[in-house]
Amino acid sequence: MEHQATRVVLSYPEGLSGWGRDQVETDRYRGYFRRVLGDVAVGETREEFVDVGCCGDSLDIPFRVERVDVGGERVDAATVTDATAVEYETRAGDVDGGWKVQSAAGETCATVNPE
Repeated sequence: MEHQATRVVLSYPEGLSGWGRDQVETDRYRGYFRRVLGDVAVGETREEFVDVGCCGDSLDIPFRVERVDVGGERVDAATVTDATAVEYETRAGDVDGGWKVQSAAGETCATVNPE
């Protein structure tokens, strides 16, 4: 791709928990996106893994490319580099999976393997 993105805006569902938001808002998570996104286009969606801790389950968050800027101008597509600013916004929706494992509503050994 000939253009290098100066900024990319990704959205995630507003139903993502505070804990999940804390994870994706870290510098390390933004750095991860700068390393793995590569060529992006507005409207693309990709699911990314977030570890939910010691419980051994995971959460896949659907991120959608909402905006790509090159030098302050909006473009349809560009390449994300180490210099690209990664920003977030929320969109309507919820996130399925992962969180029940850490709550009383989640499965237990007794419900998964009843004797």
